[in-house]
Amino acid sequence: MSPKWQGQCPGCGAWNTLIETIAETAPTSRFAAITGSTGKLQVLSEISPRDELRTPTGIEEFDRVLGGGLVAGGVVLIGGDPGIGKSTLLLQALAHLAPRAPALYVSGEESAEQIALRARRLHLEAATLKLLPEINLEKIIAVLRGERPSIAVIDSIQTLWSDALQSAPGSVAQVRECAAQLTRLAKQSGTTLFLVGHVTKEGALAGPRVLEHIVDTVLYFEGDTSSSFRLIRAFKNRYGAVNELGVFAMTDRGLKGVSNPSAIFLSQHETPVAGSCVLVTQEGTRPLLVEVQALVDDAHSPSPRRLSVGLDASRLAMLLAVLHRHTGLVLYDQDVFVNAVGGVRIGEPAADLAACLAIVSSIKNRPLPNKLAVFGEVGLSGELRPAPRGQERLREAAKLGFTHAIIPRANAPRQPIPGMQVIALDRIEQAIERLRELS
Repeated sequence: MSPKWQGQCPGCGAWNTLIETIAETAPTSRFAAITGSTGKLQVLSEISPRDELRTPTGIEEFDRVLGGGLVAGGVVLIGGDPGIGKSTLLLQALAHLAPRAPALYVSGEESAEQIALRARRLHLEAATLKLLPEINLEKIIAVLRGERPSIAVIDSIQTLWSDALQSAPGSVAQVRECAAQLTRLAKQSGTTLFLVGHVTKEGALAGPRVLEHIVDTVLYFEGDTSSSFRLIRAFKNRYGAVNELGVFAMTDRGLKGVSNPSAIFLSQHETPVAGSCVLVTQEGTRPLLVEVQALVDDAHSPSPRRLSVGLDASRLAMLLAVLHRHTGLVLYDQDVFVNAVGGVRIGEPAADLAACLAIVSSIKNRPLPNKLAVFGEVGLSGELRPAPRGQERLREAAKLGFTHAIIPRANAPRQPIPGMQVIALDRIEQAIERLRELS
């Protein structure tokens, strides 16, 4: 402990490790339980859980990511690149909610005139929405206690500062303290609170990791700012399913939900092209069809390139080794590029089979069948492993007009899928062999 900042810790001798915090005389009052529990010893079987009432935001795709709507006292942290649409989406949501429930927008980055101009540009009816341009935490808490809004937005948490700390806004100490106090207030008052967070150049939320642990829901904006489409993914949700995906289109009137997101991720080719394979992936509770493209070309340097966009790059290297070992496909002198169309990021291993077939199609310069959809994990020994919710994936593909599917045998449907021929296989070399028959 030191009364002022020092470059070197006087206790352990380490450099740049001192972090500013508040010296408390009564820690029990400051660190009261934020969950609202009384601390009484209870028996789990005697506790009667209650269903959390949901408040729809009026934006269907946003409600999907949140798990069905807003929960009283819930704290949502939403992050993303600058200009991707975080403030726009939250302003739209508050404009829908304000006529039904008291709503407050706290802006630490923009003036009241700038927000009013945005609302006018988006044609939002915000007559009852209250706005507070302020960055001082104590003043914001005083307004929240006085107004008692049902929904409040803090844009952004990195701009707030507390009188109890001397460090600058955005520092670790300020972000941690401001988030903790706002979370305690939300739990005590029942206000649904949205915290907008900045991200680092790697795309992770800036500030201390405790920021993600203390909130109830963590949402990330994904997508390229040069594209009109935006994706919101839930990485943590105490009130709903994680890894849910919401798809939006940026228009002149703000973000609009996309009812058929599979159409975004499927390119429209006039004629079949080599190196393209349609994957049926699962994002939360929603099956999506995504086109996986591969390009294999002669390497022009001693070290061939392996580049993956939207898929795990280290997994791509593993799949190339599997193809060489079990199918005899020689790729050590080839550049290999793999891309998931539409800017979506696919983290599940069920994309392995689609990536492998796209690579085989590219190197042989032989297009895959036009109405073929695939999914499945590829093991190191060349076996095809099942993917979860295989029935839902097949139904989604059939609904969009696909007539053939290559899947792991363990995902073979018990009942036939109308209009679709399902080919269930055990190994990757069998899948490549069947491609010759279908082409």
